Amino acid sequence: MAINAAQEALITQIFESYITEHHRDDIIKFSAASSDDSHQPIVINAMTLFEANMEIGDYFNVYPNDVLTIFDNVLQKTAIEMSKNTSVEHLYVQCPKEPRMKKTLHARITGLPVCPELTRDTIPRSRDVGHFLSVTATVIRTSVAKVLEYERNYICTKCRHVFILQADFEQFYSFVPPMSCPNTDGCNSCNFSCLSGGSEPAACRDYQEIKIQEQVQRLSVGSIPRSMVVVLEDDLVDRCKSGDDVTVYGVMCQRWKPFYDGSICDLELVLKANNIEVNNQQGVASLLIEDVQKEFKQFWECYKYDPLAGRNQILLSLCPQVFGMYVIKLAVAMVLAGGVQRIDSSGTKTRGECHLLLVGDPGTGKSQFLKYAAKMMPRSVLTAGIGSTSAGLTVAAVKDGGDWHLEAGALVLSDGGLCCIDEFNSIKEHDRISIHEAMEQQSISVAKAGMVCKLNTRATILAATNPKSQYDPNESLSVNVALASPLLSRFDLVLVLLDNRNADWDRIISSFILEDRGLPSESSALWSMEKMKVYFSLIKRLRPQVSIEANSILSRYYQLQRQSQGRSAARTTIRMLESLSRLAEAHARLMYRETVTIEDAVMAVSVMECSMQGGGLLGSVNGVLTSFPDDPGQQYQTQCQVLLEVLNLPHLLQKERDRLAKWVKCRL
Repeated sequence: MAINAAQEALITQIFESYITEHHRDDIIKFSAASSDDSHQPIVINAMTLFEANMEIGDYFNVYPNDVLTIFDNVLQKTAIEMSKNTSVEHLYVQCPKEPRMKKTLHARITGLPVCPELTRDTIPRSRDVGHFLSVTATVIRTSVAKVLEYERNYICTKCRHVFILQADFEQFYSFVPPMSCPNTDGCNSCNFSCLSGGSEPAACRDYQEIKIQEQVQRLSVGSIPRSMVVVLEDDLVDRCKSGDDVTVYGVMCQRWKPFYDGSICDLELVLKANNIEVNNQQGVASLLIEDVQKEFKQFWECYKYDPLAGRNQILLSLCPQVFGMYVIKLAVAMVLAGGVQRIDSSGTKTRGECHLLLVGDPGTGKSQFLKYAAKMMPRSVLTAGIGSTSAGLTVAAVKDGGDWHLEAGALVLSDGGLCCIDEFNSIKEHDRISIHEAMEQQSISVAKAGMVCKLNTRATILAATNPKSQYDPNESLSVNVALASPLLSRFDLVLVLLDNRNADWDRIISSFILEDRGLPSESSALWSMEKMKVYFSLIKRLRPQVSIEANSILSRYYQLQRQSQGRSAARTTIRMLESLSRLAEAHARLMYRETVTIEDAVMAVSVMECSMQGGGLLGSVNGVLTSFPDDPGQQYQTQCQVLLEVLNLPHLLQKERDRLAKWVKCRL
């Protein structure tokens, strides 16, 4: 069934009045600015349109394809009328016979009512064919943009009648001639010829297919994510890339796969997109509300004279199911906050993302940190090394329908976010080499199946691994974990978690797990997961500048490590200085500051000390047994005094003492 003439007239009248009231300025702007061939979207809010007239909503649900065609035609007609008034004539293409308008304005639907009939988090089924839906999923593959011929002119060989034939979507946009001549004079001929190569150009449009997959975090227990093909046309082409979280609005259709002799002709479900929204930045954009920023500013105002206590409150909220581990939580928080990307005068980029490797005995909570970080950070991927090949981590070339496509792996999917890799030592040796470039240069060079390109991998890597046997402190780190020095040097921090026997610590842990199954006494003030997401997304917008005092501390520490006799050659490279700078900026972000202070530099050096495995100035530290200090200010003062005395920076020590003394007076 289709819409009759009376219904079409009603929908046309309602939509004309709606766009004249709500989108007049948009149409005038696009009409005046767009060229002949550029396609422009007019975003229509479905809720507002349906509230204006509920009847049009009923027609839209039953006949979505027909209604969308009417919407586009009304937009073209309205644009013509407005262009006449504003002396804009670029919407016309002069043809020999009559002026013909190019369809460059498209009604893009958004804001569907949230209900199971219209919005889905899972891949639709066959019963949804013919319905307009919005589907939220992740893009896992994008094909190259192609040119699609969508209509042709045919001529009847008997009566010479010329008619236009549209490509059939259900048969992969093939042209299927009618059974008989459509001439109204009653010609019943079935012989037609295609008019091609004439003076008029072929009617073509941009065309692209993407593949979307259900988001794992939205699935029920034990479910395997399903995928489906989405067809994009005109201005929707190249609107998204692999790894993007998207909401696709479109009509569910069925399509016959090409038929080959001796094979089954299959029918597949395809979502023909009307609109596509990339959700990666929506969460960040919503954070810029003044109320949210005001809340965090008030939080830090309360801890104005004791900021480390405020920072520890955030650290307690990080992975609260793991008791203690103060140093590990501080390191994870700094890595998730990240540093600032630098671009020098020659255009060379220095990465701002930090990488962390957790090395430890079984049962020390490594996987818990990875899972919590993957939940907290937007655009995150969690994978295990034992089940990942180099193609699964980087990129794979896949042949589909005779064409080669690049399918993104974990590092590409997490571009701009976080990649968590568990069982890192289980990755095969030749597969580890493929991620060297991804970690430092933050790109992957691809030369597969005739496709030569570079893909971005601007992701923070949080990896965990077990030592190959019992951890031996007398051996180097690369021997203990069986990882080569070039790979280890790319990690900003490598923290060792040892399961040492300690009766007091075992008693505390057992009571924490068995008795209250809860948190320390500060649990009432812990931040929720949503608040942590908001805060870490917000601080990533800060670009703290390193002060002269902080620079001198980082530089002096690096020089001292290079001169140390017991230094680790894999760790004390020039990358160590860059890591120190990133960690100091990350701590400044964590403290919601625009300047990297002495305090940030000292904390960066302290965390790096825990990463040196006995080669540091403070000796080896077991992160598992580090508990939260009762007086963080006093602990920092002790750390600051020890480090600055060893680094021989007495003037900075005195300056920091004066600042801390002033804050103590203000607190009192």
